[in-house]
Amino acid sequence: MKKIICALLALTITFSFSACSTQKTEYEKYTASFLDLFDTASTIIAYDVSQEAFDEKYERFYKELEKYDHLYDIYSEYENITNLCTVNRLASNEPVKVSEEIIDLLQFGKTVYSQSKGKTNICFGTVLELWHNERELAKDYPEQAKLPDIDELKKANEHTNIDDLIIDEENSTVYFNDKNMHLDVGAIAKGFAVARVTQFAKENLWVSAAISIGGNVTTYGYKNNDGTTLWKIGIESPMENAEDYSETVSITDLSVVTSGDYQRYFYVGDKKYCHIINPDTLMPSEYMASVSVLCEDSGLGDALSTTLFNMSIDEGKEYVEALDGVEALWVDKQYNKTYSSGFEKFISKD
Repeated sequence: MKKIICALLALTITFSFSACSTQKTEYEKYTASFLDLFDTASTIIAYDVSQEAFDEKYERFYKELEKYDHLYDIYSEYENITNLCTVNRLASNEPVKVSEEIIDLLQFGKTVYSQSKGKTNICFGTVLELWHNERELAKDYPEQAKLPDIDELKKANEHTNIDDLIIDEENSTVYFNDKNMHLDVGAIAKGFAVARVTQFAKENLWVSAAISIGGNVTTYGYKNNDGTTLWKIGIESPMENAEDYSETVSITDLSVVTSGDYQRYFYVGDKKYCHIINPDTLMPSEYMASVSVLCEDSGLGDALSTTLFNMSIDEGKEYVEALDGVEALWVDKQYNKTYSSGFEKFISKD
């Protein structure tokens, strides 16, 4: 009898463990939004087992993104951090010891410069600073809005040679071989950071998520966490007061990055001047209203959206078609749309 009872108990325990092992974990959708990092509106959508679990992981995600926000800030310094603002202040005097995250970003910036043939240059800071100052003045005193002096722009452009950015990986230092050079990583930093924190989230936090940091959107896993439903991502229209997106794409494990003339700009008289400055003319680019790039790496997408914004559509299409795993959507000044050869297969049909 004892043997029979023990056998029955063993069988019961076996079935109990079997039932636990096959029971599917229930995930629900949770959302968080914030405005204080990378000077932009951000939203996280992820699937988790409870609000408490999501909140705990969200705090870890936020701190990871905040780390990059502080490191890549060129306008403000932070206690106990050597960031790019510190680098701009000190690197023309002596090599500055920096973190691996800064070394990686600046090396990526050099690669982007080479690939874009100078269309995207992280050492363009002296020129961009003149435009930034006028844009900020126009924001506070629109009646005083004016363009930077062209002679001052040309003079500033003499200090944008990327070869004067000396990166010593072995000693983890950065040095400027030009006393007047300044970094401006606005064309790549946010996308680079988003790519890093998305990988962090994928490895450590959520099984499925869509992450939007301003114009940079990354996705992995599936909507509803069902293994089949792709994320639907709306690409913002550059048209003022537009009621719909330019397009909606269905994707996973891909990023969408958009650069547009509607994001940051100011008026001088009746003419709008956007924040993306063409290095060939030293003036705001006027080829189109927006460019959206679809690719796996958000950092690459960020860099490419700026590069393509500074090219004609024909030149940009040729550039994109030569790249693997990259698609693009151009919206010109008349709001006509042009697609790279593989972009339309990602457009949502419903």
